[in-house]
Amino acid sequence: MSGPALAQAHAQTPADPLGIEDDGPCRTVLGRLDAILASFGTSDRVLALSEISRRIGLPKSTVHRLADQLCAVGWLERNSGGYRVGLKLLELGGVALQRNGLRDVAFRHIYALAQKTGLAVQLAILDHNEVVYLERIVLTRFRVPTRVGGRQPAYCTALGKAMLAFEDEASQASVLANLPRRTEATITDPRALRAQFEDISRTGIAYDREEAYKGLACVASPIRSSGRAIGALSVTGPVGRLQMHSIAQEVRSTALAVWGGHPAIPPKASYAQ
Repeated sequence: MSGPALAQAHAQTPADPLGIEDDGPCRTVLGRLDAILASFGTSDRVLALSEISRRIGLPKSTVHRLADQLCAVGWLERNSGGYRVGLKLLELGGVALQRNGLRDVAFRHIYALAQKTGLAVQLAILDHNEVVYLERIVLTRFRVPTRVGGRQPAYCTALGKAMLAFEDEASQASVLANLPRRTEATITDPRALRAQFEDISRTGIAYDREEAYKGLACVASPIRSSGRAIGALSVTGPVGRLQMHSIAQEVRSTALAVWGGHPAIPPKASYAQ
């Protein structure tokens, strides 16, 4: 096709009818829909159109069009203040959790650990460079800034480090290539994290000392028999209440019990001060 004919053909073609210009962080319709859904954080019940637009870096007109499509299928719902997660998406999330055998096997063990320690216990899996929370049991009044189905970067959480320690070198290298600081205590030196991975692979225990959230500490252990970890569980609490080294063996024993199907740990003395 000659130059003039090609230019004419382009002129007759509708420009970006679905709003998927190849100039932003989301290069496909699916990518943009995913970005809109992911813009809802752990504490966001309702988000205004302008706030979603700001968070994902797309024009409000594009966000409005795609959000309306999500509303049409029930993944989002309109609210007087903007948009909120729809019931259909919550239902699908529940189905996914019910189908995850790890959660079903682990629940009684992690519930017993929560009773015994008086602290928050969480169960997670690794999805590329992120931790995905499958279960969270909080029997005390302090708040934990995570949610079931939520995600966090793996490198700054005890759960993530417990699983990354048993990943191959390529997977670890992918994580170590980007270590933005979350708090003053976040480890951003790849060599320091590699040294931690070596310790974790030897001891089966991972620690997070205010690396993800200021004021919170965490002890985690991988769920595995050999090879890679299929998940991890952790105990989380305020820095001043969590006796990390005292509780480490209980966390590791619970992780072993989840894999081996041993009886759950009976509630005894609390490890929370």
